[in-house]
Amino acid sequence: MAQSRSEERADFVVEFVLTGGFGSYLFGMSKRVADQSSDTSDYKNPSLGWIIAFLFVVSFLGLFSVVPLRKIMVIDFKLTYPSGTATAHLINSFHTPQGAKLAKKQVKVLGKFFSLSFLWGFFQWFYTATDDCGFQAFPTLGLKAFENKFFFDFSAIYVGVGMICPYIINISVLLGGILSWGVMWPLIKNKEGDWYPKGLGESSLHGIQGYRVFIAIAMILGDGLYNFVKVLSHTFLGLYTQIRDKQKENVLPVAGQDSPSTPQLSYDDERRTQVFLKDQIPTWFAIGGYVAIAAISTATLPHIFHQLKWYYIIVIYLVAPTLAFCNAYGCGLTDWSLASTYGKLAIFTIGAWAGSSHGGVIAGLAACGVMMNIVSTASDLMQDFKTGYLTLASPRSMFVSQIIGTTMGCIISPSVFWIFYKAFPDLGTHKSEYPAPYAIVYRNMAILGVQGFKTLPQNCLLLCYIFFGSAILINLIKDCLGKRGRFIPLPMAMAIPFYLGSYFAIDMCVGSLVLFVWEKVNKAKADAFGPAVASGLICGDGIWTLPASILALAGVKPPICMKFLSRATNAKVDTFLTVSG
Repeated sequence: MAQSRSEERADFVVEFVLTGGFGSYLFGMSKRVADQSSDTSDYKNPSLGWIIAFLFVVSFLGLFSVVPLRKIMVIDFKLTYPSGTATAHLINSFHTPQGAKLAKKQVKVLGKFFSLSFLWGFFQWFYTATDDCGFQAFPTLGLKAFENKFFFDFSAIYVGVGMICPYIINISVLLGGILSWGVMWPLIKNKEGDWYPKGLGESSLHGIQGYRVFIAIAMILGDGLYNFVKVLSHTFLGLYTQIRDKQKENVLPVAGQDSPSTPQLSYDDERRTQVFLKDQIPTWFAIGGYVAIAAISTATLPHIFHQLKWYYIIVIYLVAPTLAFCNAYGCGLTDWSLASTYGKLAIFTIGAWAGSSHGGVIAGLAACGVMMNIVSTASDLMQDFKTGYLTLASPRSMFVSQIIGTTMGCIISPSVFWIFYKAFPDLGTHKSEYPAPYAIVYRNMAILGVQGFKTLPQNCLLLCYIFFGSAILINLIKDCLGKRGRFIPLPMAMAIPFYLGSYFAIDMCVGSLVLFVWEKVNKAKADAFGPAVASGLICGDGIWTLPASILALAGVKPPICMKFLSRATNAKVDTFLTVSG
């Protein structure tokens, strides 16, 4: 069954939210995030015009970089691409009588929970007149726990995310929150005046915030490095095996030796191969498209980011196709995309090359965006080609749909981000409802690459080394234990609450608990409708933020502030009001 073009376009619009950098490298360039870092001089504030122009000149390169290799990846090497294969089976199941009936029920459930989540978001809005008001500031576990970011904030989005994420991820996030905000940060705060100067406040990177951010970065880099080496080794080993097997197939049979046997293709596979190879995309078109877009991009990007010199861009575009192939091949074997790891590699190399005096922070972040867009799009395209192969979709029509979807993403995603940026003045700050933690993480990676370790507070580097090594060791033990290692937490997930806190981890664990109980009561229904319920919760609350943004832009403010005080503070407030009255 052919995958529709509308589905392909929707896939790429969603992909732009992830690789467009709106919550990471791109937003990390802004002054709003720069003010929370140790380097406040090198910044570039978001503007709708340059963001759209940037995405247009970098987002199409990944599509052209691996098109000539689609036959090798999908048919010759028969790479699995687990997510693409799962999507294909899901699409094919919709076109059976049983699948169509189940799909209708799932849509009804999704619509019901979408409506409930949207109305819940609308209801909560009435109680958020100022900062620290509303249900998201409800001290469900007590005021002391609330101060250390332990509370349930009634977010339907995170509950839905918890229902979708595997149990081990939710538990890992919660453990990371307990380790950091429950143990480490209180102990390090006791060292104020010894390890770092007094009176710096919660947001200074020369104080407690420096430990939160850089230790989280160390864990993320340790986890990323381990998985980079792991996936890359699997990639090269798999590539060597494939080439060796192909050479054996081409050897003539010799007396006394078993002749190499080629497995007979089934009728379905023959039909899929025939359709997949019918509408060829010429190699000259792919190579020519890559070179042409790279030339336009090389000429355009230095005008958008004057810190990013043309020769930096040429080096990136010479290396990118090789990295895109490695990422696409590794993704086909393991379902892991290492786009963010390649992006971090670009941050450190280009940032260090440019140097602090020549805007290395912005150059590194911009280079990260260029690299991430290329390698991520390449692996996603191959996933979609695998889906198209299994659903008898025309590769040429799929490629055209990808182009259309990418074009839509270059306009829609920046526009939505721009509405958020203008509607919420505190967007990206640690006290905001939308703190964008990866923006500060990516910016500080760039600062680290440019300035080195001299910006870190005392003993922070030692702790970074410990947690960097621990992330590698945990992953190694997890892999060595095989199936028993599924109970070991994931370092990458543990690192996220180091900066943010544990409130969203509690929400996600509530989602896990709901799903766990549902599976115990009726596993068949939980498997069939769990993703629909979770998607409804995520989409409803998420969509509400759009009208909330429009109301904020129009100057319409909520009428009520619901805030919680301790008994002593409440007594002081009552006394003050009585005296004032």
